[in-house]
Order: sequence, then C-alpha cells, then structure tokens
Amino acid sequence: MTDIKNFNVGSSTSTKKKGKSLPPKLIIKLGKFVWETMWHTMMSKIAPRNPSGEYIRPSSQFRNFISAEKGNLYPAVAGRYHLYVGLSCPWAHRTLIVRALKGLEEVISVSVVVPSPIAGGWVFNQEEEGCASLAQLYELAQTGYTGRATVPVLWDKQTKTIVNNESAEIIVMLNSEFNELALNPTLNLYPEGLKEKIDWWNEKIYNSVNNGVYRCGFAQTQEAYNQASDELFTTLDEIEAALETSRYLCGDNVTLADVRLFTTLFRFDVAYYGLFKCNRHRIQDYPNLGGYLSDMYQLQSVAATCNLESVKQDYYGNLFPLNPGGIIPSGPDMTYLLKPHARHRVGKSADLQV
Repeated sequence: MTDIKNFNVGSSTSTKKKGKSLPPKLIIKLGKFVWETMWHTMMSKIAPRNPSGEYIRPSSQFRNFISAEKGNLYPAVAGRYHLYVGLSCPWAHRTLIVRALKGLEEVISVSVVVPSPIAGGWVFNQEEEGCASLAQLYELAQTGYTGRATVPVLWDKQTKTIVNNESAEIIVMLNSEFNELALNPTLNLYPEGLKEKIDWWNEKIYNSVNNGVYRCGFAQTQEAYNQASDELFTTLDEIEAALETSRYLCGDNVTLADVRLFTTLFRFDVAYYGLFKCNRHRIQDYPNLGGYLSDMYQLQSVAATCNLESVKQDYYGNLFPLNPGGIIPSGPDMTYLLKPHARHRVGKSADLQV
C-alpha cells in the first residue's frame, strides 16, 4: 500500500529529484469537496430537494380512473389492464397486495421491472409493448413525456396508455371496481364507515413514515434529516400506542391504511434502518409494531408478494449515492415474521378471512 506521506506530486519512477509531499489533509479536503459536489449532483437527479435540503417527492402525473359503471372511458373488464411493478418498491408493493387479497390475479396481469443504474431507471427483462425501459413506455403513453418514469403503472392494453401511476388511487380502484370479477368480492379494505379514519391514518403515515423514510435517506442537510427522523419516530411511537388496543389501525380488520403502512414496515429493518439512517429503533424492537408486521405478513396471499432479496439488492445495489461500494449486507434476520404473534388477542379481534 502506498504511503501517502511519500506521495510526490509530479514525480515519476525515472525522476530522482524529490518534490514536496502533498499534506494528507489537503488530499482529504480535495477528495471531500469532489465527492460532496458529485453527491449533490447525483442526489438532485434521484431526489429533488427544496432550499433547506429536504427531499420533495414529485406528484404522479397520470390520474385517470377505472370504473365498474357502464359508459366509463376505462371500464372494469378482465384482461384489459396490466400492472408494471418493481418488487423492491413499497409503492408498487401496495398494488400487488390488494390484487392478491381481492383475488384479481386472473383479471389483471403483472410484469416486473428492475432498476438499472446504467440506464438510470426501471428496465424490462424483455421488451414489452416494443419498449426496453419504463421510460420508453411512458413516452409511448404520452409523446414528449419528460417526467419521472415510476412504478406502479396501471396500463391499458387496449388504448396503449397509462391509466394511473399513483399507488394510493390504484389500490382504491382494485378494492372496489373489480368486485364482479374478483375471487374475494366481499372483502372491503375501504369501508364507508371507516373512510374518515382510514384517510386520517393515510395522511399521517404518508407524510412521516411512507415518505418519511425517504426524507431521512435523501436529506441533504443535517437539519432536514433531523426533522424527518424526529417526525418518523414520533409517528411510529403513536402507531405503537394505537396498536396496544387495536389489532389493526382501524379496528379488527385490515384496511387500505394497513396495506400502505405494511409495505414501508416490511422494508424498514432491511433497508431503511441502515441505508436511510432510520436507526433509532428497528421495527422488531417495538412490541406491538413488530407483532403487527408479522400479523400482516402472515395473512393469506401477502407473503407471496414480498421479496426480501430484491429489496436488499435494489436498495443497496442501485442507490449508488447512498452506498458507493454497492456492498449488499448479509442481514438482518427476518425469520421473526414467521413466528406466532398473538395479535388476534388484541381488541375484539376477528380473523381476516381471505
């Protein structure tokens, strides 16, 4: 290994005259400046920020709706719609869970895209709709599109366009508009009598937990990180307290609020705890949240939508600015997800039948 003290600027093996050594602190200072400049440049591409260095998530651009009502531009029919998802993405994972719980696997087809640092986005394993990447699919849907190409995508195979790319809206459609085609039509994850409470939890959880972990991981100033981290763990503490007397967020049965929370919690100890610096507590360290996560994971059809290896590979292997070496950690041990959780004893408890 070369001793930095003996490194001579402008020297060569054929030159006998020794120059002055470059002080190590200057090399470190220069390296830090170069890396920080490159880091901010790369982060600006994957994580737009405000002047305070806080991550600002762009809004989804395609917001049309499928409806079971006759005459709608996008009617709820079998075989017409297709989901594009990334297995590591928590937003896309929501749609897979609701699709599975409702029994819509034969009604709405799915393709999995994978992240490519070289391509700078999601790509297909093989061409779909004549496209090699998700960005090209967006361009096919809207000529001249220059926004972000994100998952999930609810695609209309008939008109060759994107119906919707907002996960919160896609799962509402999957829950209610395909009941005549679903294997579990009576399962209602967004019941009328609980909508106000579900929406309240959704707003709180989105700001400080779902998006909160990204606000921690993508923060570009210490102040932005501190605020996001404090809000994240304050909300997790609130959820922990609520789950003391309630099996799920809104009572005895699973709702869309639980689906939206679960996909973040599932990735928390694996990716967000370490890579995103959300390391104040692990989810499994919370008595109620840990059991709740196991409860959700063990619901029929849910575990089949979860892929821990893809989560680790995609987060640690592809978010270069956060993990330049690309080293994938061997842990953590997540076998606790399969252990008995006793959550059915909380509250009035009625086991979800799916």
